[in-house]
Amino acid sequence: MNTSEEWKEKLSSADIDFVFLDQWTAQKSRFLGKGVSGAEYPIALARHSQIVDGDIIDYDPENNKAIVLRIELSPVLVINMSSLEEKDPASIIRIAVELGHAIGNQHWPAVVKGTKVYVPLTVDKKVMLSVMETHHIEGITFDFEKGLDVIPYLAPHEIRRLFGGAGHESHTHTHSHGEEDHHHSHHHH
Repeated sequence: MNTSEEWKEKLSSADIDFVFLDQWTAQKSRFLGKGVSGAEYPIALARHSQIVDGDIIDYDPENNKAIVLRIELSPVLVINMSSLEEKDPASIIRIAVELGHAIGNQHWPAVVKGTKVYVPLTVDKKVMLSVMETHHIEGITFDFEKGLDVIPYLAPHEIRRLFGGAGHESHTHTHSHGEEDHHHSHHHH
């Protein structure tokens, strides 16, 4: 069994804390990484080594915990529906369905959190904005926010849904063989 298979096995049931980095931080050799869990991890790289998306920086076999680095979060389209709260129920339903239809038509993943809808950037920003503008859904506003800025508002499973790697396949997967799969299988003992 080669090491990556072994790791895949370990990580499939491990409790993973993701440390999200932007590309600037990822270039430093020493920095403090902050996990989704809120924990901080001092990270010091060996000289000339480069951080790669998906790197495992720490694994604790006793607690079956792993810390995994993720680099370069895409921006997120944040759709704010809070003004709908003043509308009547029929309008709210109609507008929510319209919005869901617009997003669903594009096959965009989305996470709904309170009155906000988070949609990861899957295509060019201009394309996403023009889709939103074409549908012109009343009473909502939308804007792009940095992935790292929305992370604090999301639960780990929502983070995985938005940034779990679906958007990365296009350009990073020429050289890898499915090591992205480990977050799909959760074994509960």
